[in-house]
Formats: sequence, structure tokens, C-alpha cells
Amino acid sequence: MTIGVAVQKRILELCTANKITVNKLATISGITQSTLNNITSGRNNSATVSTIKKVCDGLNITIQDFFNSELFENLEQEVK
Repeated sequence: MTIGVAVQKRILELCTANKITVNKLATISGITQSTLNNITSGRNNSATVSTIKKVCDGLNITIQDFFNSELFENLEQEVK
């Protein structure tokens, strides 16, 4: 799995766990809906650290909480 796909799945997983929609997450995180929709639909596979931090702030979790998931274990090597 690539980091982009892992981030996409993690955001969707956190939305489900918090019983909110992606659009609600965009609102509470201060991210445009189009940006978050592009990440969660796979159209954008390179979310910035700043965007991930905003997601974390909106969910009141730390960056460490975000990346503390099996999704981020055994990621594919990005540089080939």
C-alpha cells in the first residue's frame, strides 16, 4: 500500500469512528471540501503534512494518533 492510499483509508476510518461525514470533517478542520474529497476519493495521493495536521486538529487528535494505525505498517517504497 502507498502512503497516499493509507492516508485516504485512515481519514475514512476516522470519519466512521467519529460518526461524521467527510464534508463535516472538512468543515471542522478548516479544509476545503474539494481538497478532502480529492484525498478520500483517491484523486489526490499526496496530502500535505499541513492538511493531515488540520484533520487531526478537527478531530482533536495528535499526529501520532493519526499515524498509529496498522495502515502505515509495511508501506511500499516510494522511491524506486
